[in-house]
Amino acid sequence: MGFAVSDELLGTVVPIVVYWIYSGMYMCLGSFENYRLHSKSDEEEKNLVSKLTVVKGVLFQQLLQAAVAILLFTATGGHAGASSQQPSSFIVLASQFVTAMLVMDTWQYFLHRYFHENKFLYRHLHSRHHRLVVPYAFGALYNHPLEGLLLDTVGGALSFMLSGMSPRTSIYFFSFATIKTVDDHCGLMLPGNPLHIFFRNNSAYHDVHLQLYGSKYNFSQPFFVMWDRILGTYMPYSLEKRAEGGFEARPTKEFKED
Repeated sequence: MGFAVSDELLGTVVPIVVYWIYSGMYMCLGSFENYRLHSKSDEEEKNLVSKLTVVKGVLFQQLLQAAVAILLFTATGGHAGASSQQPSSFIVLASQFVTAMLVMDTWQYFLHRYFHENKFLYRHLHSRHHRLVVPYAFGALYNHPLEGLLLDTVGGALSFMLSGMSPRTSIYFFSFATIKTVDDHCGLMLPGNPLHIFFRNNSAYHDVHLQLYGSKYNFSQPFFVMWDRILGTYMPYSLEKRAEGGFEARPTKEFKED
């Protein structure tokens, strides 16, 4: 049991460490003006919350989520619907990853969309995330704490249980999900980024959603875009070069005027 508890604790703590290391790497690349979706001045002028407030908000949310996750593991013995054995087959491991990704995407799409459609929830919860009009890496998890618990903690627990992954596998899965979430908010379109090659849901895709004209579209996160396409909330866009450097994700004209 001691070994299992250790893996469960790591599955909670390691993604937090990964979040700050990976977002820190992106912040070091923030001056790459030729690959930014918004200029540095836009980042400073358009956002409605200071970076210090964002850091404190994310840290508080992570501590709260970690406490809740540890309590859940303790209450359930760490094996509620999940396997305590590390799979020896790559096919089994891959199927668990894909299942967890689909579960997380499904949970987050419908809840995220409801946060937008319910005016009370948007005003009091989800609007906090949209204060970052121009997103950056370490603001990826800047949400209302309650939204963080519902969207990320509950979504993560469902992914863990329904995929049947072991606590050790969850360390890798949640670390990967954290990297993907940070990447979606980094504000950069770097050439050769493998996450942009393998996933259509990327920093430009989410940037469209964070703009006023895209608030009714591109709800999918963090992996695939299937629910947006199936349910008609997909906003097509093109990636155009800005005269002053960098890129701009421009939606098609008919959507922008909707």
